[in-house]
Amino acid sequence: MFLYTVIILIAAIVLGALTIILVNKKPALRKLFQTFFALLAIALAAFMVFRIMQPIQFEKERKLREDTAIEKLKQIRTVQDAFKDKYGKYTGSFDTLFAFVNNDSFEIPSLTLVKEWNQDEVTKEDALKLGILVRSISKRSVKDSLFAPDAVVEDLKYIPFTNKEHVFEMGAGEIETGSKVKVKVFEAYALYDILFNGMNRQEVINYKDSRYKIIEFDGVKVGSLTEANNNAGNWEK
Repeated sequence: MFLYTVIILIAAIVLGALTIILVNKKPALRKLFQTFFALLAIALAAFMVFRIMQPIQFEKERKLREDTAIEKLKQIRTVQDAFKDKYGKYTGSFDTLFAFVNNDSFEIPSLTLVKEWNQDEVTKEDALKLGILVRSISKRSVKDSLFAPDAVVEDLKYIPFTNKEHVFEMGAGEIETGSKVKVKVFEAYALYDILFNGMNRQEVINYKDSRYKIIEFDGVKVGSLTEANNNAGNWEK
C-alpha cells in the first residue's frame, strides 16, 4: 500500500509539472487539462478506496470460510469420539464414519423403580438384587443423537466453498507417548490453499505466513497423528 502511494505521488508531481509547462505555452489547453485532472482524481479516489477495502473484504471472507471449516472439523471430532467410545479406536475412512452414523446406535442404560424403596435402609446394589430397581438398556441411533433431523451426514467430508470438489484429509492410528503409553489418535484437516481458493493470492500468502509462525501448519486441523493432543483444534492456539 505504501509503495503504491509513493508511485502515485511521484506520478502526480511529474504530471503537474508537465501540465504547468504546457499550459504556460498554450493557455487554450487549460480546460482540457482541468477535465483530465478531474477524471484522474476520481479514478485515483476509486483506486484508493479499493486498496483500503481489499484487506477488509479479504478478512471478512477469510473468517467466514475458516469458521465454517472449523465447525465441520468440530463435528468430525464429535463423531470420531463417539466411534472410539464404541469401538475403541478412531477411523481414517469417511465411509466407515458415515456407516457408523447412519446404521449404528448408542446403548443407553437406565434404572426403573418398580417397588417402594427406602434408600436409607437399602443400597442401590441391594435394590437391584431385590428387584426394587430394574436395569434396562434402550437404544438411540447415532444420527438422531448427534445430528439435526434434516442433516446430510455425507456433506461433512467436503471442504466448504469448494463446490464439493475437495474433501478433508483424515487419518487415524496409534502412537506411543513419552511414558510408553499407547494412545489412539486421529487427525482431519483442510489446507489454506484449498479453503481460500479463488481469494486474493497475496493476502492468502500473508495470512498463511502469519499463522504458520503460530501453529506451524498451513491449514485448519483437528487432532494429530504425531502427538497426543486430546484432539485439539489448531485454531484454539
